Amino acid sequence: MTTLYICHQAALLHQTPAGHPERPDRIRAIERMLEKERFSALIRETAPMAEMESLTLAHPEPYVVSLRDISPREGLVRVDDDTVMSPGTYEAALRGAGGGVMAVDEVMTGQVTNAFVAMRPPGHHAERTRAMGFCFFNNAAIAARHAQTRHGAERVAILDWDVHHGNGTQDIFWSDASVMYCSTHEAPLYPGTGAVSEKGEFGTIVNAPLRAGDGTEAFREAMESVVLPRIDGFKPDLIVISAGFDAHWRDPLASLNLTESDFAWATMRLMDLAEHHCGRRIVSLLEGGYDLEGLSKSAAAHVDALMGRDVRT
Repeated sequence: MTTLYICHQAALLHQTPAGHPERPDRIRAIERMLEKERFSALIRETAPMAEMESLTLAHPEPYVVSLRDISPREGLVRVDDDTVMSPGTYEAALRGAGGGVMAVDEVMTGQVTNAFVAMRPPGHHAERTRAMGFCFFNNAAIAARHAQTRHGAERVAILDWDVHHGNGTQDIFWSDASVMYCSTHEAPLYPGTGAVSEKGEFGTIVNAPLRAGDGTEAFREAMESVVLPRIDGFKPDLIVISAGFDAHWRDPLASLNLTESDFAWATMRLMDLAEHHCGRRIVSLLEGGYDLEGLSKSAAAHVDALMGRDVRT
């Protein structure tokens, strides 16, 4: 079992206003945790910048160009009420997408078993032509499309366990039978999408919303009864995880009560499916998680599981 960890210092250069929850300390907290001795076997690489041909797998070129053109030389540019660009944002976003592409290449060619990409800004709220919810490029969508176009994957399953619904990923794959998008999330909550009735044109959108206050039991039930059976039946050639850790009980932006053990358990369950269907191939991409302790402990449990430690409780 070999696990690749991808990051880049550019993730620290995406600046947000004082008090903003999506801040550089998120990456610092994960990096400090993964410096522990038990993670010494991780293969570590730095994220490259995505090329235009990769970005346009999920976004039209004029959208990409528009983000490049509004990137400030100094100060902050506000894209919406909570999404801002600083001088370092565009490179950080390019490397977030590029890290996902690199992870897919390494996993699909058998160089590593699985990969975790810890970059910011996150991506799952980014729609085809709209940046929102702290997100600019949809890293999970780009990774899935890259697996299909470069490596011949016929079916890709994306599981998004961020506490906020990934409206952007759902938007991009709404009419695509070759990609299954599954989400557990708190509802009602930003961005207001993710109802059970939202199934996509081909029934490959699977939403399992949870209620405020739900914890381990409700999350695992949703996974076991709704999400995992659908992924199993889809028989994917690759599993991509939108790994947000803001459903942790400590997180300030939502009201679910998961623990780091829940993320480890979910990772192990997905690894079981990956071993059965796709040669254990999993690519995991960081999304949310805004309490630094909850984030770092959850990411560590997730990586422990990816490395083959059976940490299910």
